[in-house]
Amino acid sequence: MSDLVLPGTLQPDQLRASLGMLDESVGLSHEGRYYQAFYGLDLPHRSKIQSRLGRVQVKDYEIVVQCWWPPEPKGTLVFLHGYYDHMGLYRHVVDWGLELGLAVIACDLPGHGLSSGPRASINEFDEYQHVLNALLNEAHRLDLPQPWHLLGQSTGGAILLDYLLHQPEDPALGQSMLLAPLIRPQAWVRSALIYRLVRPFVTQIPRRFSANSSDSDFLEFIQKRDMLQANILPVAWVGALDRWIQRIEAAPGCSRQAPLIVQGEQDTTVDWQYNLPVLEEKFVKPEILRLPTARHHLVNESQELRKVYFDFLRERVVG
Repeated sequence: MSDLVLPGTLQPDQLRASLGMLDESVGLSHEGRYYQAFYGLDLPHRSKIQSRLGRVQVKDYEIVVQCWWPPEPKGTLVFLHGYYDHMGLYRHVVDWGLELGLAVIACDLPGHGLSSGPRASINEFDEYQHVLNALLNEAHRLDLPQPWHLLGQSTGGAILLDYLLHQPEDPALGQSMLLAPLIRPQAWVRSALIYRLVRPFVTQIPRRFSANSSDSDFLEFIQKRDMLQANILPVAWVGALDRWIQRIEAAPGCSRQAPLIVQGEQDTTVDWQYNLPVLEEKFVKPEILRLPTARHHLVNESQELRKVYFDFLRERVVG
C-alpha cells in the first residue's frame, strides 16, 4: 500500500478504491475530479470531450486507466508513460491526440501514480506486457475506433518495443511511436556491475533527480509539488531491467514494423548512441528524428521542441 499523499487530503489508495471498473459507467468521486483538475486532465479548454477514469484488474495489480473521446474519433492513441512517471504528467500527449481527432487511452503502470504495487518497482518486465495487453483489451471492450496508434516515452517505449518484437502482428495497430526509448540506460555497464555488488545488501537506494527537460517549470513541479513521485530506486527494478535488456538484445528482428523514433541528443538518461543502432537493426527502416537540443523527457520538453516532434509525428499518423 502507498503512503503517498497528494496536495490537500487526497490519497492515491483512497482514490483508487473510490473508482469503479473502467467498463462501468460510474460518475467520478470528489477525489477523482480533484485529481484530474490538479493535473489538467479535465482539459477545461476542450468542449464536448467525454472521459472515463476507472480500475482494471491485471494479475495481482489494480491498474488505474483513463480514456478521453472527441465527438467522432477517427482512431485511437494508446500511450505508456516512463519510469517514475504517471498519467498526470502527460496532458500534452492527451491534448495532441484529441487535436488529431483520436480517442486516447492510457494507464498508470504498476507501482506508479494511482496504480497498486510496490513504488517504482516490478518483479519482471513481463508484467508490463500483461498491463499493455490488458489496456488493449479495454480498448476492445470500449469499442475504441481503429487504427490504434501506440506511443511510449522511455520505459513506455521499451514496453512497446518488447510488444512489437514478440507479439503476433495485430491488424488493429496503426503507427508506433517511441520517444527516447529505453534499451540501455546511460553508463549501463558500470550500473550493472554496481547492481550485482549491492543486491545482497540493500533493497533500494535514494533516487537522484536529473535535469531531464529544458522546461524549468516541469522540473520544479516534479521535484517539489508532484506528490506521486517516488524518491527511491528499488534494486528489484534494476534487476528486472538487467534481465530484460539481455532478452531484448537477443530477440530476432521484426520485418513487419517501422516505428517512428524521436530522440534528444542532450539525453543523459538513456544511452541513445548505443540504442539507436540496436533499433535500426531490429526494425526495417524505422524513421528517426534526432533533436540536437532536446533532453530525455520529451513529453515535457519545451513547447518549441514539442511542436517540432509532434508535427513530425502528426504528418505520419494522419497525413
